Amino acid sequence: MARIRVLVVDDHRIFAESLAAALAAEQDVDVSAAGSGPAALRALERAAGEGRRFDVLLIDADLGAAATDVAQVPGQLRGPGQEGGGPGEGVVDGISLVAGVRSGQPAVRTVVLAERDDPRRAAAALQAGASGWVAKDCSLSRLLSVIRGVLRDETHLPPALLTGVLRELTAARKHRTESERLVESLTPREREVLRCMVAGLGRKAVAERLYLSPHTVRTHMQNVLGKLGVHSTLAAVALARRAGVGPVDLAGDVVERGGQLA
Repeated sequence: MARIRVLVVDDHRIFAESLAAALAAEQDVDVSAAGSGPAALRALERAAGEGRRFDVLLIDADLGAAATDVAQVPGQLRGPGQEGGGPGEGVVDGISLVAGVRSGQPAVRTVVLAERDDPRRAAAALQAGASGWVAKDCSLSRLLSVIRGVLRDETHLPPALLTGVLRELTAARKHRTESERLVESLTPREREVLRCMVAGLGRKAVAERLYLSPHTVRTHMQNVLGKLGVHSTLAAVALARRAGVGPVDLAGDVVERGGQLA
């Protein structure tokens, strides 16, 4: 019998332990638990290194929002098959964890467990790569159905959320299309400067990277803001991300030399 490897990621110890115990009673399910986003990422990396990849992550929509985070309470959610947070580790929210898993291990399916219906957050979860959004108080049979369904590449949402989620996704697509149109109006040089801005580089760092004078970079940045119709670097970066513009690769070689694109 093929077994499904599930990782429950929730910083509410009682809920996580109860859910893990219920899932473990299924003959075809192996389950572990993590008490924080960083702990979940470590568990994923270790499992991949051992050739025992997880199939599905069940992620708390409010991960990291607990009054006492497991990262600061040594021992919570630790034990056989469980991962706890370490003292002082960073807090990762549920949607960010979904995106991180999608980027690092795209074969792993993620399902968000939520205490309340929220079309906007559900849409954000789907955009980040989640395969489902399920109420925390749903039945075990329903949850198992979702787990098995997402492994067949199905997407699961509560019927009551469908209209709201579709509205949010449509609005997001409209904003993205407009953002893409604005970015396309930039020259190649301006787009490269924008990518540097997305990476968080200041004027001096951009000048050094692109072999330009700070004055020239300032002019390019002003042109970028003007063409995008925004008044700050933060707004320009937000628009760029909506358009799918990623940061310049800071770990790689300089991408431009002598005023010409490499």
